Amino acid sequence: MALRREARGAAWKLYIEAVSDVANPGLIRPPLVYVASILLGALLQLAAPAAFLPPRVFNAAIGASLVVVAMALFVSAAGRFRAAGTALPANRPTTAIVRTGPFRFSRNPIYLAFTLLQLGIAIWVNSLWILATLMASVALMHIVIAREERYLERKFGAEYVAYKSSVRRWL
Repeated sequence: MALRREARGAAWKLYIEAVSDVANPGLIRPPLVYVASILLGALLQLAAPAAFLPPRVFNAAIGASLVVVAMALFVSAAGRFRAAGTALPANRPTTAIVRTGPFRFSRNPIYLAFTLLQLGIAIWVNSLWILATLMASVALMHIVIAREERYLERKFGAEYVAYKSSVRRWL
């Protein structure tokens, strides 16, 4: 019995050490938050349709353009992470502060891309519900981003603080 307790204690210690070296060890995965938010908005839209824009020919074009911009921003930011040799998912250790590409203008271009994607979809299909659930996603991202920033300050110290003071969180 004592051996089992020691094994559990050792396993717990290994787990704590592993998650302390990642920005987001929790269950909240930003891509999943946005996907769930879009799906919830779409379901609500099907159940009780609600538009937020006057019907116009250009809504689909504007929405689709935002979706394309979001995808390009995501691909560019992910490419910069790969080029720097650091992990893209926040549940893996970060090995470098990326300051090139879209990271010159935003500390969170990937979350910005997710936000633009959802906004683009909301405009494209003119859904108040998808727009409303976007607000919940953005609110949740502030919690996730704050946790990630604390992690980066602990891990990189003055280097991250200097980056944080020179580049805005969103735009």
